[in-house]
Amino acid sequence: MEMILKFMTMDNTSQQTLNIFLCHGKDLYFNDNKNLVLPGSYNIPWMAGVQDFRTLSLITIPGTHDSMAVYGGPELECQVLSLKDQLRAGIRFLDLKVFGLADTLYVMHGVMYQHSTFKEVLDTVRAFLSEFKSEAVLIRVQPESFEKSTVNEMVRILISNDQNVWVSSGMPNMGQVRGKIVFLQHNTFTLGIPLINTIGKGSDKVSHIKDKDNTIVKQLNEATEACGGDNAVLTYTSGTGFGTFWGMFLTPKRVAEKVDPWLNQYLMQFYPNQPRPCFGVIAMDFPGIDLIQTIINLNWW
Repeated sequence: MEMILKFMTMDNTSQQTLNIFLCHGKDLYFNDNKNLVLPGSYNIPWMAGVQDFRTLSLITIPGTHDSMAVYGGPELECQVLSLKDQLRAGIRFLDLKVFGLADTLYVMHGVMYQHSTFKEVLDTVRAFLSEFKSEAVLIRVQPESFEKSTVNEMVRILISNDQNVWVSSGMPNMGQVRGKIVFLQHNTFTLGIPLINTIGKGSDKVSHIKDKDNTIVKQLNEATEACGGDNAVLTYTSGTGFGTFWGMFLTPKRVAEKVDPWLNQYLMQFYPNQPRPCFGVIAMDFPGIDLIQTIINLNWW
Protein backbone atom coordinates (compact mmCIF):
# COMPACT_ATOMS: atom_id res chain seq x y z
CA MET A 1 0.00 0.00 0.00
CA GLU A 2 1.35 3.43 -0.90
CA MET A 3 1.44 6.09 1.77
CA ILE A 4 0.55 9.56 0.56
CA LEU A 5 1.74 12.67 2.39
CA LYS A 6 -0.02 15.86 1.42
CA PHE A 7 1.72 19.18 1.82
CA MET A 8 -0.47 22.21 1.47
CA THR A 9 1.07 25.42 0.11
CA MET A 10 -0.80 28.70 -0.20
CA ASP A 11 -0.08 31.66 -2.41
CA ASN A 12 -2.15 34.65 -3.49
CA THR A 13 -3.82 32.89 -6.37
CA SER A 14 -4.12 29.21 -5.66
CA GLN A 15 -3.81 26.30 -3.29
CA GLN A 16 -1.48 23.53 -4.41
CA THR A 17 -1.34 19.97 -3.16
CA LEU A 18 1.89 18.06 -3.42
CA ASN A 19 1.61 14.29 -3.21
CA ILE A 20 4.73 12.36 -2.22
CA PHE A 21 4.61 8.61 -2.68
CA LEU A 22 6.74 6.60 -0.29
CA CYS A 23 7.94 3.51 -2.12
CA HIS A 24 8.58 1.52 1.02
CA GLY A 25 4.84 1.15 1.57
CA LYS A 26 3.21 0.24 4.85
CA ASP A 27 5.10 -1.24 7.77
CA LEU A 28 5.27 -5.00 7.55
CA TYR A 29 3.73 -6.12 10.81
CA PHE A 30 1.52 -8.61 8.95
CA ASN A 31 2.77 -10.37 5.82
CA ASP A 32 0.98 -12.59 3.33
CA ASN A 33 3.54 -12.23 0.53
CA LYS A 34 5.46 -15.46 -0.01
CA ASN A 35 8.38 -13.64 -1.63
CA LEU A 36 10.69 -12.51 1.15
CA VAL A 37 12.52 -9.25 0.46
CA LEU A 38 14.94 -8.20 3.19
CA PRO A 39 16.57 -4.75 3.30
CA GLY A 40 20.26 -4.81 2.53
CA SER A 41 21.08 -3.84 6.12
CA TYR A 42 18.92 -6.60 7.62
CA ASN A 43 20.71 -8.40 10.46
CA ILE A 44 19.96 -12.09 9.90
CA PRO A 45 22.18 -13.49 12.73
CA TRP A 46 20.60 -11.37 15.45
CA MET A 47 21.48 -13.78 18.25
CA ALA A 48 25.13 -12.84 17.79
CA GLY A 49 24.25 -9.76 19.86
CA VAL A 50 22.98 -11.82 22.82
CA GLN A 51 25.59 -12.31 25.55
CA ASP A 52 26.82 -15.88 26.03
CA PHE A 53 25.94 -15.86 29.74
CA ARG A 54 22.24 -15.06 29.23
CA THR A 55 20.05 -18.08 29.79
CA LEU A 56 17.69 -19.03 26.99
CA SER A 57 14.71 -18.41 29.28
CA LEU A 58 15.68 -14.72 29.55
CA ILE A 59 15.52 -14.07 25.80
CA THR A 60 12.45 -12.86 23.92
CA ILE A 61 12.23 -14.96 20.77
CA PRO A 62 10.04 -14.53 17.66
CA GLY A 63 8.45 -17.75 16.45
CA THR A 64 5.74 -19.07 14.18
CA HIS A 65 2.65 -21.09 15.07
CA ASP A 66 2.17 -24.18 12.87
CA SER A 67 5.36 -23.15 11.13
CA MET A 68 4.94 -25.36 8.06
CA ALA A 69 1.19 -24.82 7.56
CA VAL A 70 1.23 -23.27 4.08
CA TYR A 71 -1.15 -25.76 2.42
CA GLY A 72 -4.80 -26.67 2.94
CA GLY A 73 -6.78 -23.55 2.13
CA PRO A 74 -7.89 -20.59 4.30
CA GLU A 75 -8.99 -22.73 7.24
CA LEU A 76 -5.57 -24.35 7.67
CA GLU A 77 -2.95 -21.96 6.29
CA CYS A 78 -1.08 -20.16 9.06
CA GLN A 79 2.12 -19.11 7.27
CA VAL A 80 3.18 -17.94 3.84
CA LEU A 81 7.00 -17.91 4.02
CA SER A 82 9.06 -21.03 3.43
CA LEU A 83 10.98 -22.41 6.39
CA LYS A 84 14.26 -21.12 4.96
CA ASP A 85 12.83 -17.62 4.61
CA GLN A 86 11.30 -17.67 8.10
CA LEU A 87 14.72 -18.37 9.56
CA ARG A 88 16.36 -15.64 7.49
CA ALA A 89 13.66 -13.20 8.62
CA GLY A 90 14.61 -13.83 12.26
CA ILE A 91 12.24 -16.59 13.39
CA ARG A 92 13.95 -18.79 15.98
CA PHE A 93 11.09 -20.99 17.21
CA LEU A 94 9.32 -23.59 15.09
CA ASP A 95 6.02 -25.25 15.96
CA LEU A 96 5.64 -28.61 14.22
CA LYS A 97 2.86 -31.17 14.24
CA VAL A 98 4.14 -34.54 13.06
CA PHE A 99 2.55 -37.85 12.13
CA GLY A 100 4.61 -41.03 12.31
CA LEU A 101 4.00 -43.68 9.68
CA ALA A 102 6.34 -46.64 9.25
CA ASP A 103 9.80 -45.10 9.70
CA THR A 104 8.95 -41.56 8.55
CA LEU A 105 7.70 -38.49 10.38
CA TYR A 106 5.46 -36.31 8.20
CA VAL A 107 4.74 -32.66 9.01
CA MET A 108 0.98 -32.12 9.21
CA HIS A 109 -1.69 -29.57 10.03
CA GLY A 110 -4.80 -31.48 10.95
CA VAL A 111 -5.25 -34.09 8.23
CA MET A 112 -3.33 -32.02 5.67
CA TYR A 113 0.21 -33.11 4.79
CA GLN A 114 2.44 -30.03 4.52
CA HIS A 115 4.67 -31.38 1.74
CA SER A 116 7.61 -31.95 4.08
CA THR A 117 9.01 -34.63 6.32
CA PHE A 118 10.49 -33.86 9.70
CA LYS A 119 13.88 -34.93 8.39
CA GLU A 120 13.63 -32.29 5.65
CA VAL A 121 12.84 -29.68 8.31
CA LEU A 122 15.92 -30.70 10.29
CA ASP A 123 18.07 -30.56 7.16
CA THR A 124 16.89 -27.01 6.42
CA VAL A 125 17.54 -25.86 9.98
CA ARG A 126 20.96 -27.51 10.03
CA ALA A 127 21.92 -25.79 6.78
CA PHE A 128 20.87 -22.43 8.25
CA LEU A 129 22.83 -23.01 11.46
CA SER A 130 25.87 -24.09 9.47
CA GLU A 131 25.78 -20.71 7.73
CA PHE A 132 24.92 -18.67 10.84
CA LYS A 133 26.75 -20.35 13.71
CA SER A 134 25.81 -17.68 16.26
CA GLU A 135 22.14 -18.68 16.13
CA ALA A 136 20.01 -21.33 17.82
CA VAL A 137 16.63 -22.65 16.65
CA LEU A 138 14.04 -23.91 19.14
CA ILE A 139 11.67 -26.64 18.00
CA ARG A 140 8.45 -27.84 19.57
CA VAL A 141 7.27 -31.22 18.27
CA GLN A 142 3.59 -32.08 18.69
CA PRO A 143 2.98 -35.76 17.92
CA GLU A 144 -0.16 -36.47 15.93
CA SER A 145 0.43 -40.22 15.66
CA PHE A 146 -1.91 -42.77 17.16
CA GLU A 147 1.09 -44.08 19.08
CA LYS A 148 2.42 -40.72 20.19
CA SER A 149 5.11 -42.22 22.40
CA THR A 150 6.86 -43.66 19.35
CA VAL A 151 7.56 -40.15 18.02
CA ASN A 152 10.23 -39.62 20.68
CA GLU A 153 12.17 -42.65 19.47
CA MET A 154 11.75 -41.69 15.82
CA VAL A 155 13.16 -38.22 16.56
CA ARG A 156 16.04 -39.78 18.51
CA ILE A 157 16.93 -41.85 15.48
CA LEU A 158 16.92 -38.79 13.24
CA ILE A 159 19.25 -36.82 15.53
CA SER A 160 21.53 -39.71 16.54
CA ASN A 161 25.23 -38.75 16.69
CA ASP A 162 24.41 -35.09 16.05
CA GLN A 163 26.32 -33.04 18.60
CA ASN A 164 24.51 -29.87 17.57
CA VAL A 165 21.18 -30.81 19.14
CA TRP A 166 20.12 -29.93 22.69
CA VAL A 167 17.89 -32.63 24.22
CA SER A 168 18.71 -32.09 27.90
CA SER A 169 16.03 -30.84 30.30
CA GLY A 170 18.50 -28.37 31.81
CA MET A 171 18.21 -24.70 30.88
CA PRO A 172 21.27 -23.66 28.84
CA ASN A 173 22.77 -20.24 28.32
CA MET A 174 23.18 -18.74 24.88
CA GLY A 175 26.81 -19.72 24.63
CA GLN A 176 25.94 -23.40 25.08
CA VAL A 177 23.44 -23.57 22.22
CA ARG A 178 24.96 -21.49 19.44
CA GLY A 179 24.73 -23.42 16.20
CA LYS A 180 22.32 -25.91 17.76
CA ILE A 181 18.75 -27.12 17.47
CA VAL A 182 17.06 -26.91 20.87
CA PHE A 183 14.10 -29.21 21.50
CA LEU A 184 11.27 -28.25 23.85
CA GLN A 185 9.34 -30.95 25.68
CA HIS A 186 5.64 -30.83 26.44
CA ASN A 187 3.03 -33.51 27.09
CA THR A 188 3.92 -36.68 25.15
CA PHE A 189 7.10 -35.29 23.60
CA THR A 190 9.82 -35.69 26.21
CA LEU A 191 13.05 -34.46 24.62
CA GLY A 192 14.52 -31.11 25.58
CA ILE A 193 13.71 -28.18 27.84
CA PRO A 194 10.37 -28.27 29.68
CA LEU A 195 7.84 -25.87 28.18
CA ILE A 196 5.20 -23.68 29.80
CA ASN A 197 2.41 -22.76 27.38
CA THR A 198 0.45 -19.68 28.42
CA ILE A 199 -2.49 -20.53 26.18
CA GLY A 200 -5.70 -21.15 28.08
CA LYS A 201 -8.45 -23.56 27.12
CA GLY A 202 -10.21 -22.29 24.03
CA SER A 203 -8.12 -19.10 23.78
CA ASP A 204 -7.21 -19.92 20.19
CA LYS A 205 -10.90 -19.64 19.25
CA VAL A 206 -11.72 -16.10 18.15
CA SER A 207 -15.19 -14.60 17.93
CA HIS A 208 -14.14 -10.97 18.40
CA ILE A 209 -10.67 -9.57 17.72
CA LYS A 210 -10.78 -7.26 20.75
CA ASP A 211 -11.31 -10.26 23.03
CA LYS A 212 -8.29 -11.91 21.43
CA ASP A 213 -6.17 -8.82 22.13
CA ASN A 214 -7.15 -8.91 25.80
CA THR A 215 -6.32 -12.62 25.99
CA ILE A 216 -2.86 -12.03 24.55
CA VAL A 217 -2.18 -9.31 27.14
CA LYS A 218 -2.99 -11.78 29.92
CA GLN A 219 -0.78 -14.42 28.30
CA LEU A 220 2.17 -12.05 27.93
CA ASN A 221 1.81 -10.94 31.56
CA GLU A 222 1.98 -14.59 32.58
CA ALA A 223 5.00 -15.10 30.33
CA THR A 224 6.86 -12.18 31.91
CA GLU A 225 6.33 -13.62 35.37
CA ALA A 226 7.68 -17.02 34.28
CA CYS A 227 10.69 -15.77 32.30
CA GLY A 228 14.14 -16.56 33.66
CA GLY A 229 13.21 -19.87 35.26
CA ASP A 230 13.96 -23.50 34.42
CA ASN A 231 11.28 -23.67 31.72
CA ALA A 232 10.88 -22.17 28.30
CA VAL A 233 7.74 -19.99 28.09
CA LEU A 234 5.55 -19.91 24.99
CA THR A 235 2.71 -17.57 24.02
CA TYR A 236 0.64 -18.14 20.89
CA THR A 237 -0.90 -15.00 19.39
CA SER A 238 -2.59 -17.04 16.66
CA GLY A 239 -6.27 -17.79 16.45
CA THR A 240 -9.16 -18.82 14.24
CA GLY A 241 -12.87 -18.15 14.18
CA PHE A 242 -13.71 -21.59 12.84
CA GLY A 243 -15.77 -23.46 15.39
CA THR A 244 -17.42 -20.29 16.70
CA PHE A 245 -20.64 -18.70 15.49
CA TRP A 246 -19.66 -15.03 15.41
CA GLY A 247 -16.15 -15.65 14.11
CA MET A 248 -16.94 -18.23 11.44
CA PHE A 249 -15.34 -16.05 8.75
CA LEU A 250 -12.22 -15.25 10.75
CA THR A 251 -9.55 -17.39 9.12
CA PRO A 252 -6.08 -17.56 10.73
CA LYS A 253 -4.93 -15.00 8.14
CA ARG A 254 -7.77 -12.59 8.91
CA VAL A 255 -7.08 -12.86 12.64
CA ALA A 256 -3.37 -12.23 12.10
CA GLU A 257 -4.12 -9.29 9.82
CA LYS A 258 -5.71 -7.53 12.80
CA VAL A 259 -3.65 -8.96 15.66
CA ASP A 260 -0.13 -8.52 14.26
CA PRO A 261 -0.22 -4.70 13.92
CA TRP A 262 -1.91 -4.45 17.33
CA LEU A 263 0.76 -6.72 18.85
CA ASN A 264 3.53 -4.52 17.48
CA GLN A 265 1.91 -1.43 18.99
CA TYR A 266 1.43 -3.20 22.33
CA LEU A 267 5.09 -4.30 22.50
CA MET A 268 6.39 -0.86 21.49
CA GLN A 269 5.11 0.62 24.75
CA PHE A 270 7.90 -1.22 26.56
CA TYR A 271 10.71 0.39 24.57
CA PRO A 272 11.37 3.19 27.11
CA ASN A 273 11.88 0.51 29.78
CA GLN A 274 15.42 -0.25 30.93
CA PRO A 275 15.67 -3.19 31.05
CA ARG A 276 12.76 -4.21 28.85
CA PRO A 277 10.58 -7.11 30.00
CA CYS A 278 11.18 -10.65 28.82
CA PHE A 279 8.28 -12.42 27.11
CA GLY A 280 9.87 -15.75 26.17
CA VAL A 281 8.76 -17.21 22.84
CA ILE A 282 6.02 -15.36 20.93
CA ALA A 283 4.60 -17.61 18.18
CA MET A 284 2.59 -15.87 15.46
CA ASP A 285 0.72 -16.40 12.21
CA PHE A 286 1.83 -14.40 9.14
CA PRO A 287 4.31 -12.13 10.98
CA GLY A 288 5.95 -9.34 8.99
CA ILE A 289 9.62 -8.46 9.29
CA ASP A 290 8.91 -5.23 11.19
CA LEU A 291 6.99 -7.12 13.88
CA ILE A 292 9.77 -9.73 14.05
CA GLN A 293 12.29 -6.93 14.54
CA THR A 294 10.20 -5.32 17.27
CA ILE A 295 10.29 -8.60 19.20
CA ILE A 296 14.02 -9.10 18.63
CA ASN A 297 14.79 -5.54 19.76
CA LEU A 298 13.19 -6.18 23.14
CA ASN A 299 16.42 -8.02 23.95
CA TRP A 300 18.67 -4.98 23.66
CA TRP A 301 18.92 -3.35 27.04
